[in-house]
Amino acid sequence: LIPWVPVVGLEIHAQISSNSKLFSGSQVQFAAPPNSLVSFFDASLPGTLPVLNRRCVEAAVMTGLALNCSINKKSLFDRKHYFYADLPAGYQITQQRVPIAENGSLSYSLCIDNKMSQMVTKTVRIKQIQLEQDSGKSLHDDTRSQTLVDLNRAGVGLMEVVMEPDMCCGEEAAAAVRELQLILQTLGSSQAVMAEGQLRVDANVSVHHPGEPYGVRTEVKNINSIRFLAKAVDYEIQRQIEELEKGGTILNETRAFDSKLGCTVPMRDKEGKQDYRFMPEPNLPPLILYDAKSLPANLNHQQVVNIDWIHERLPDLPSVKRAKLVERYGILPEHSFTLLNEDGLTEFFENVVKETQMKPKKVIGWILNDLLSYLKQHSLTVKESPVSSFLLADLLNLLEKKEISSTAAKQVLAELWKGEGKTPLEIVKEKKLELMQDQKELEQICQAVIDGQENEVMMMVLG
Repeated sequence: LIPWVPVVGLEIHAQISSNSKLFSGSQVQFAAPPNSLVSFFDASLPGTLPVLNRRCVEAAVMTGLALNCSINKKSLFDRKHYFYADLPAGYQITQQRVPIAENGSLSYSLCIDNKMSQMVTKTVRIKQIQLEQDSGKSLHDDTRSQTLVDLNRAGVGLMEVVMEPDMCCGEEAAAAVRELQLILQTLGSSQAVMAEGQLRVDANVSVHHPGEPYGVRTEVKNINSIRFLAKAVDYEIQRQIEELEKGGTILNETRAFDSKLGCTVPMRDKEGKQDYRFMPEPNLPPLILYDAKSLPANLNHQQVVNIDWIHERLPDLPSVKRAKLVERYGILPEHSFTLLNEDGLTEFFENVVKETQMKPKKVIGWILNDLLSYLKQHSLTVKESPVSSFLLADLLNLLEKKEISSTAAKQVLAELWKGEGKTPLEIVKEKKLELMQDQKELEQICQAVIDGQENEVMMMVLG
């Protein structure tokens, strides 16, 4: 049998962390009362004009630099026309022809055969990053057969990150998006909380035989969790292979992932390709950016975006942070991934290390094996942990000084988890978990046990 080669490309919409929208002064706030954050421009009243938000431009430049992109000093805005209830203007302002950033790359790591100790690093090319407006939200009320429209989200700034089709399975797609999510959160350019729609993924999937042209692709739209992304991509690959092997054809269609059923379902076909009638946005001039060399002397620095200034202020990216953790604490590379993947866990680990005499390599075991399993069991985040870094450090100090055994330490941790406000030492004394250091006292206890079991001792001696 000739094997099939799956091809996966992603388009990711990341909501920019900004107080106001891309082209209006309306506030950005999740779960605000419907239609409470809508300016005249967002509602598309005649005569209203867009005013570009500087913060959104800087966030896109920062993201482009972090993803090794070339930043275009001149980029253009376009109108993309389509008619839908949640798009009052009948078009979206985007950057189709000349985006703000292009030709980048993202390196990500994944485990081989689910073994954390065997990790491989891969790279996906970034085709472009473009600035664009979000649409509003349609809420379909089936019982009354009506659609309600909330325009709070209309006009919120998005960065669309377009990845080349360099991936071949759900696991790769999920690992790439998780790394991108960490980068965006590190930069502060997007909070990238998928549950709040701040990061939405469209996956383009096709399969072909080696040496043949790419097959017909389908697009799975608006995937809102990394776990669902992996499942949706793998399901779609399998579905296409099965369809082709039984002599069927793949339609160029848009599909949605049904998380309850674990499968993709058709939404609409793309055979008659939609004509978006792209045209230059007449109300916005080209977006001009500068670097240190091209910055004119007479320009007000508050009015321009300086690429070099942003580049100098880039924080350490996740890959650098992981390398520093491995170097500083002597932990395993795979442990550095877990520390960064769980929000707040790196700080928790470093605080424990500062407060305890225990070696970091032993501390990491307690954090990853014991603390994390407790948190996952109770569906809590690190910040919600009833056991603070200081309490865990106190407990590990008792263990390190050999005042308690490892088994006793686990008992104390279970007590601390109840959040009753007791210190590890108080729990140790209350439960009488101390290790005895006094040899004479130990000898006396042993002697008392022997004296109390005369018959058994005699039998052993005679036996």
